[in-house]
Amino acid sequence: MWNVVIVDDHPLMRRGIGQLLSFDEEFTLTGEASNGTDAVALISQDEPDLVLLDLNMKGMSGLDTLHALRNEGVTCPIVILTVSDNKQDIKTLIKAGADGYLLKDSEPDELIALLKEAMKGGKAYSEQVKTCLEEDAQGDDKLSQLTARELEILQHVAKGMRNKQVADKLFISEATVKVHMKSLLKKLNVKSRVAATLLYLDS
Repeated sequence: MWNVVIVDDHPLMRRGIGQLLSFDEEFTLTGEASNGTDAVALISQDEPDLVLLDLNMKGMSGLDTLHALRNEGVTCPIVILTVSDNKQDIKTLIKAGADGYLLKDSEPDELIALLKEAMKGGKAYSEQVKTCLEEDAQGDDKLSQLTARELEILQHVAKGMRNKQVADKLFISEATVKVHMKSLLKKLNVKSRVAATLLYLDS
């Protein structure tokens, strides 16, 4: 049986998730907090087996709370449960040490199944989140094909610099920049410098 703490600033959400967990004999709700400060105090004192953490809360955000918990040495799985399917939120929270990212509009059965996955050492990701991460991984793979010089040029292009400005910055000819640009567009399988920039910024 796994002990769970829910951290969410909406009482109805805490009650709803608590009831959902009560239907499964493998989960026991042992605590809840309505803000990050209370959550850190509660979880640090008596670490549960699983933490369900909301992202957008008043006061300490879910991200700040996650950082604080990890800094306190909390090692149990922490799964984000939120309405936000923003790609940047997903990437930021996972990089910060979240063990899962679930959307609040998930089907109840799917939610429980994914939480069990997290408890068995896996990752709990909603389908939309999984798709987002897979797209990111593909983008990273493409960028890894670039030479150091091509990546350097792309970094400058992403800052809004034109070919002539990049050439001056790197002490090479504008013609050389154009050759590198043509090569990197082909490797990234995109048609324009704007598309290449978006791919780079999303990585």
